[in-house]
Amino acid sequence: MKIIHFADLHLGVETYGHINPETGLSSRLEDYLKALDQVVEYAVDNKVDLVLFCGDAYKTREPGQTQQREFAKRIKRLSAAGIPLFLLIGNHDLPNALGRATTIEIFDTLSIPGVTVANRPGIHQIKTRGGTIQIAALPWVRRSTLLTREDTRNLDFNQINERLQQTLTGIIAQLASKLDPSLPSILAAHVWVLNASLGSEKSMSIGQEHMLLLSSVALPAFDYIALGHIHKRQVLNQNPPVIYSGSLERLDFGDEHDEKGFYLIEVDDSAIGQRKVSFDFHPVEARRFFSLTVDIGPLDLDPTSTILKAIELNQNKINNAVVRIDLNLPDVLSIS
Repeated sequence: MKIIHFADLHLGVETYGHINPETGLSSRLEDYLKALDQVVEYAVDNKVDLVLFCGDAYKTREPGQTQQREFAKRIKRLSAAGIPLFLLIGNHDLPNALGRATTIEIFDTLSIPGVTVANRPGIHQIKTRGGTIQIAALPWVRRSTLLTREDTRNLDFNQINERLQQTLTGIIAQLASKLDPSLPSILAAHVWVLNASLGSEKSMSIGQEHMLLLSSVALPAFDYIALGHIHKRQVLNQNPPVIYSGSLERLDFGDEHDEKGFYLIEVDDSAIGQRKVSFDFHPVEARRFFSLTVDIGPLDLDPTSTILKAIELNQNKINNAVVRIDLNLPDVLSIS
């Protein structure tokens, strides 16, 4: 069984972009769609059994119609190819008020063939060409959903987060206890695990957040733990694998040195009583970010020329990249 794990698409981030006169779309929106296309094309060309998306389809809770249309096109292609798609709700997918629809709930409402939307904790059995797999879903859950006012009365912020951590840990343990051990199992969670290295999400967080301990998610009942929310890809644990796939495209200079892409999980269930799971990272061609540092000396009489020369020397790194120039200036410039 082959499974693609990716997350944090964030369609709608258009910082550093411009309007493409040929399409009328933001160049940055096109960057994100090109990255998503590479995932879809790999899935179709290699006949993967399942595509698992771990939350945050859009930048905002109310995406534009064009963003929704373009995302739906890619979902339709996977559905037409007979590849099941599992969509987990992230914090950016939640509406700003209870009772309103999430950004991807429409795909569940329309009953798109092969598409499963997880907007609450639960276990889903997905039939694939390679067999049946069970996914324990832990979408981003509102604090108000988990804790009542009575629960949080007279508690400070840290105590509330500790209570949230205990509640979420209990939910994961309960999900693990309900799994069928004869089937491969994955925990799909949009959470912040303590000690994970941060990336560009530092500038995109919505409010102050709670964290989970690694031991809360790395339960032996799961063959693989697929995480979303942190934009820097990383392997937190090997057995069982606990992995953030990271964002699919570079969002800002916090992602400058990070390789972007998705993970391919392979589950071998052929040996009785022994299940083998392997995973490999597959990079996508994401927009490069490049920081050019220029030192201006105290005796430099023509700093503009110095900057232009530095740009010319780094032209191969600058072409087709989002670029910023960091200037190191002396306290006092010498003026003759």
